[in-house]
Amino acid sequence: MSGRASPRNDQARQPTSYDVAQAAGVSQSAVSRCFRPGGSIAPETRARVLKAARELGYQPNAIASGLKAKRSNLVAVLISNLTNLYYPEVLAGLSRRLNASDNRVLLFALETEDEVDAALDQVWRYRVDGAIVAARLQAAQLRAFQRHRVPVVLYNRLSDGPDPVPSVACDSPGGERMLVDRLLAGGHRRFGLICGPEDNTVGRSRVEAARARLGAAGLTPAVTGGSFDHDSGAQGFRRLMTQSGNALDAVICANDLMAIGAIDAAREVYGLDVPRDVSVVGFDGVGPAAWASYRLTTVRQPVDRMTEAAVSMLLERVADPELPPEVRTFAGKLVPGGSARLG
Repeated sequence: MSGRASPRNDQARQPTSYDVAQAAGVSQSAVSRCFRPGGSIAPETRARVLKAARELGYQPNAIASGLKAKRSNLVAVLISNLTNLYYPEVLAGLSRRLNASDNRVLLFALETEDEVDAALDQVWRYRVDGAIVAARLQAAQLRAFQRHRVPVVLYNRLSDGPDPVPSVACDSPGGERMLVDRLLAGGHRRFGLICGPEDNTVGRSRVEAARARLGAAGLTPAVTGGSFDHDSGAQGFRRLMTQSGNALDAVICANDLMAIGAIDAAREVYGLDVPRDVSVVGFDGVGPAAWASYRLTTVRQPVDRMTEAAVSMLLERVADPELPPEVRTFAGKLVPGGSARLG
């Protein structure tokens, strides 16, 4: 057997832009412009290039293109509390809009918001162009984004620190106050609250807004913790009934999934009619909230508008890192259902 290298098998190798250029009778730069978003190229030339690419089975190398442009075209998305049915809808919206701008999502799913540091260690390795974060970021973590020169936009979070951070958020406190006012107008006076996880700032802001509104009306609600899932809503309802001596007439839950769990416990454990015996409300407006067996009264977040704003804000800052911070707040929409007596 000869020690000489075998001749190159051209049929086995991946076609290159040079091959496409030869087949189409154009320059390599014309091929590059054809596959670059916004590239300037004559329609006839584009047609020849695309025809040659199809026949050869050519696809541009996104990684190589990114290296040339000093861009990875990757956007890190850090998202927590995936037990909340609201977040897959958010992720789908972000992915759709980023894909439309020739970017791809690098997803970091967090079980809790305390896992951010470990996720960021991975984010830096991928040299992402930017990040959209649906979790609480501490001051040191925000400084790390600045140090790595990675623009960040907070999704449904606001900065806890003194310096403003680009953010997109639903007015959760305003939506909660709206729910409380309508329940009070419906004649409710014995309230219970089911909170979200302690490390979740959104759930905390909702509960604090509800407690403040009830306090202004001279009422002190029973309060218990939850984990944003169905089981903790059901367990929370049972604890509230024990605390109140089975005397509740309204339960406010920090999200829809816990509200659905509370409704199931009210019906199955206590034999209560919802809403005749007790009203139950949630927050977010997830798909199951509209199911006929629940028809949950809730506040729906404008997910489409929020994801569009988050992507727009981030890409603007990828293009121009010197843009000043901006905070966009969106009002939620009250969705009256069949789970509460509203005034």
